[in-house]
Amino acid sequence: MLADSIPLYPLYALLFADSGLSGAQISALFAIWSAVSILAEVPSGALADRFGRRHALVAAGVLQAGGYVAWTLLPTFAGFALGFVLWGLGGALVSGAQEALLYDGLAAVGAESCYARVNGWVHATVLLAQLPAAAAATVLFAAGSYTLVGWVSVGVCLCAAALALRLPEPPPVTDGPGDDVDLGYLATLRVGMAEAAATPGVRAAVLAAALVGAFDTLEEYFPLITEESGVPVAWVPLAMLPIALFGALGAALGGHADRLRPVALAALLGVGMALLEVADLLDHPGGLAAVVLSYGTYRAVLVVVDARLQQRIASRSRATVTSMAGLLVDVVSFGIYAAWALGELPAVAAVGAVIALLLPWLLGAGTTRPTRTAVPVDRVGPGAEPS
Repeated sequence: MLADSIPLYPLYALLFADSGLSGAQISALFAIWSAVSILAEVPSGALADRFGRRHALVAAGVLQAGGYVAWTLLPTFAGFALGFVLWGLGGALVSGAQEALLYDGLAAVGAESCYARVNGWVHATVLLAQLPAAAAATVLFAAGSYTLVGWVSVGVCLCAAALALRLPEPPPVTDGPGDDVDLGYLATLRVGMAEAAATPGVRAAVLAAALVGAFDTLEEYFPLITEESGVPVAWVPLAMLPIALFGALGAALGGHADRLRPVALAALLGVGMALLEVADLLDHPGGLAAVVLSYGTYRAVLVVVDARLQQRIASRSRATVTSMAGLLVDVVSFGIYAAWALGELPAVAAVGAVIALLLPWLLGAGTTRPTRTAVPVDRVGPGAEPS
């Protein structure tokens, strides 16, 4: 999630083009990035479960910094490829470890029921951070071109790694007999994969998280949707700001949406898909308002679905199982790409409507893991005790 909030993020495609890379070479770089992310997703989750989620976040920041160093010092295809390999590994380490560290940290003080609310705030902060990052990119590029933007991005990643090193990490909660046994890496990987594949409630929640999470791929098409709504190209970046803002608002309201039953949650997602259909029917800038509202509702649902998944996972396997969901997100995303290629926004909205219909069944399958008594968020912290 850090990558979206660095100054280099909105400029890296332009960096590749201005360095002389062809369209085919840029596509090859994206393919390398995706392949590394997919291959490393689950193994990195098991690393976080076995050796510590905090350590995984620290390593992720260092790896991403290394990737941007490669881009800055070696602005060639080989240098960019190396950077994407390091970035892909870093991103895979964050996926799963971040959610596991947050959920188990709250569980350690009996506040796991606050997870949706707190994680919603985290998602909202990341979305909002894209705005100053974009502004910083503009200023830094004017002052020192891609080189200055690159080195500042390296510094941001290293600062994030240093901050991650200071995060408290409680030991995983013991979920049953034998769960306190110290497993090796391969055993940790097997336990997590088995839980994701063989435990009915967890398996259904993993699938729900994958289907809903993959829909975030639509973000890649927001510039096209904005332009097709009648906004002049020069105004597209500014016109897209409300999408990010309402996405942040939706994520921040995820704690409230977590009170909804599966059917009501599915209805909320269905409303978001209907708004996309409305946006397609309106061929003027007013249609963009429907996209803005749709993205806000989607972000709220995404936060809740992740929370429902975390409630069902055994603590010691949390990062691995969450990484399994992340792997499936990458796979299902290809279906979203295909839907856009076949029918653009109406086809994507139709896929989203099908996902909404499946959601009550997936979230209703199995039972949630027992939760502890919640404590107010303002009491979560060192020394906090469950009420």
